[in-house]
Amino acid sequence: MKKLLPLLALCVVLLSSFALRPAAEGYKVGDKATDFKLKNVDGKVVSLADNKAAKGYIVVFTCNTCPFAQAYEDRILALDKKYAPLGYPVVAINPNDAASVPGDSYAAMQSRAKEHGYTFPYLQDETQQVARTFGATRTPHLYVLRRQGADFVVSYVGAIDDNSEDAKLVKTKYLDNAMTDIMAGKPAATSTTQAIGCGIKWKKKA
Repeated sequence: MKKLLPLLALCVVLLSSFALRPAAEGYKVGDKATDFKLKNVDGKVVSLADNKAAKGYIVVFTCNTCPFAQAYEDRILALDKKYAPLGYPVVAINPNDAASVPGDSYAAMQSRAKEHGYTFPYLQDETQQVARTFGATRTPHLYVLRRQGADFVVSYVGAIDDNSEDAKLVKTKYLDNAMTDIMAGKPAATSTTQAIGCGIKWKKKA
């Protein structure tokens, strides 16, 4: 029994340290988003503050190469077509490390945006700092930001819908449902869902 006491004490310490660890980094619903400045595929630098008329934004972390991102590409275009006129344009951000995924290079981003007729900014998060600040982990990973005065408040985080393979088989449109509430001035009934996609390709630590 005496031998077990030190072991039990160690377990208590480990459990306590686990409980006291800070929450996962990144934005939660209700947080104020920090503005950023990233290079668009047209060579211009884009920030949230640029569009004075925006009521908010649909920020989507995506990329060229992930099959999930490719499957959602038309749906992301459709979101911009639907919500940009209502004050919530799409802003797409590619956070992948181009050194490890050449298909996500800036030049490849430019080619894809042109080939597929992107109607929204497609920004390169070269340092990956914006993705880390948001807490993005997947491509695609969505964040709806709603303007409140001079701030942009996170109002939805997660997936577009419940079928990452076939848009025709979607049963629940998480983003559309959230936007209905948000544009009505209400909190989204379902404000957080699980993002489904490829893991972001992070830079290797030196």
